[in-house]
Amino acid sequence: MIAFRHFALRRGSRLLLSDIDLTIQSGWRLGVIGRNGCGKSSLFAALQGRLEPDAGELDLPARLRLASVAQETPALPDAALDYVLGGDEEVAAALRVEADAQARGDSEAMARAHHRIEELHGYDARARAGRLLHGLGFAPETHERAVKEFSGGWRVRLNLARALMAPSELLLLDEPTNHLDLDAVLWLEEWLRRYQGTLLVISHDREFLDAVTSHTLHLNEGGARLYTGNYSAFERLRAEQLRQQQIAHEREQAERAHLQSFVDRFKAKASKAKQAQSRMKRLEKLAGTEAVRAERPFRFQFAVPERLPDSMLQLEEVSAGYPIPRPLPPGGQGAEVVLADGVDSQGAAVVLSNVRFRLEAGERIGLLGPNGAGKSTLVKTLVGELPVLAGERKAHKDLKIGYFAQHTVESLREGASPFDHLQDKAPGVAAQVLRDFLGGWNFAGDRAFESVDGFSGGERARLALALIAWDKPNLLLLDEPTNHLDLDMREALADALADFDGALVLVSHDRHLLGLVCDSFWRVADGAAETFDGDLDDYARWLRSRGSAVRKANEPTAPTESAADRRRAAAAQREQDKAAKARVKKIESRVAAIDADLAALDAKLADPATYNGPTAELMKLGQRQADLRREKETLEAEWLELYEQLETAGA
Repeated sequence: MIAFRHFALRRGSRLLLSDIDLTIQSGWRLGVIGRNGCGKSSLFAALQGRLEPDAGELDLPARLRLASVAQETPALPDAALDYVLGGDEEVAAALRVEADAQARGDSEAMARAHHRIEELHGYDARARAGRLLHGLGFAPETHERAVKEFSGGWRVRLNLARALMAPSELLLLDEPTNHLDLDAVLWLEEWLRRYQGTLLVISHDREFLDAVTSHTLHLNEGGARLYTGNYSAFERLRAEQLRQQQIAHEREQAERAHLQSFVDRFKAKASKAKQAQSRMKRLEKLAGTEAVRAERPFRFQFAVPERLPDSMLQLEEVSAGYPIPRPLPPGGQGAEVVLADGVDSQGAAVVLSNVRFRLEAGERIGLLGPNGAGKSTLVKTLVGELPVLAGERKAHKDLKIGYFAQHTVESLREGASPFDHLQDKAPGVAAQVLRDFLGGWNFAGDRAFESVDGFSGGERARLALALIAWDKPNLLLLDEPTNHLDLDMREALADALADFDGALVLVSHDRHLLGLVCDSFWRVADGAAETFDGDLDDYARWLRSRGSAVRKANEPTAPTESAADRRRAAAAQREQDKAAKARVKKIESRVAAIDADLAALDAKLADPATYNGPTAELMKLGQRQADLRREKETLEAEWLELYEQLETAGA
């Protein structure tokens, strides 16, 4: 149990948190949320003992084992596997003692070390470290590479694996998904759901928080409030609180109309029924949260493009990659992976081959696939930043591209203000026009003239997007635009992209954003870029099924079955199908009961008289509604798996 008593925290002269009283129970999985600068990372520093409270007390259990992700990774010669294994300090130390004793030929010391390793269950440590590396996207041949040979993003993954390797009762994760691709994010979710200790995670990825957390800690205006449930449950409960505080009715109704316009628009324009249903599910999760959405500090938009050609951009039989030979990091880590046979006759590194990609006006495409597979290479080829190695890139004469990548943020001039950057793009435009535009992106008043040197990563990213929006592009090519953005900013970006009339190609590990703004998906992997027939839920299922297939392929081959074995297997399958059918009926009955309960709850929450009663009762209703919706979603997913199982079996 962790207890804060009249706790206050200060950074320099700024008071971040004041008079906090709350208790975190063992085994909770807590999402820590709040706007940038509200004190989330400072709270973690206090838990780690790196920052003293300004007032009050922080009570932690005696001998608590705490694990967290290191902020820096030194350029070590150690193998990646050994570095991760070092997260379990006791096992690593015992293994070193054993190795030293063996080198000296000291049999007694070897015996003592062997006993200690067995006590710690340490002989499977290397296998556990290997599984962590594999789950986070490291190819097997890179496990023995030196840490110093990996790029910054991959070293962050090594630090994450090392933290997960450490035995702990308390695990602190600060933005763990920032450098992960979607495949690794999904693996991490599964791992964290199985974690037995107390988890505190800071994240701006709402679907990750929904999948992992059981409670939510909201830091706001110097205070902290604890909620039962994941991020979606928090949003609903927070909305009820804000209604109790009489958030302006007009603002809420305007946001409700805005959200409904999304629903109407996507019903009419979605290119595939399944993807329309997927987006509708995400939008339904937002229903009832209008008060929270109206509370956001800003909203922005991309202007209507001046021209919108029908056929915007084509790649015909394109080979994409790097025309100038260059040294590649071992195993492709930290850069796009080059195919084993991916060097053409001119010595260029070929990443993707035979790409046929056609982009029409209004299309919204999300790119899926592991990091290093070629998503960024494809985007750079679409932009024209990388010339095609073979084939042809055709662009309409009226094409106007807005391109966002990480280097877009890094290229902002040090010492210059948002006004300076915009004036460079539009030297003849009146100062007031520039200030009005920047105000729409929350750089209002004196903020427009502050140096970007003091800006957070999220503020820099917002400025980079504003500079793109000024040009009124008709095609947005966005490569991980949500890195460093807080939840409010991510929601504002989702709204702006959903309203955008032009075409969009998006690379992001944020499923909420991908699901809300993309109509179709392409998978970039294994040297190819191909359409993916399905939505994000299908992609997650496909990844899980592929992982199962790989595990089965690595298992020893079973001996040939006899006729008796086949009969027994058939009988077992019939029993399994019978149980599956019975379970399907139970699920259908339970879902019908949940629907009835939800209808009654919806009616009660729609009754104005409900809001005249006690706040505690209202909170219970909101929590009950969230619990039922979550149970229904889980049951429907199970029903679908059982149905597919029965269909496959021909039952």
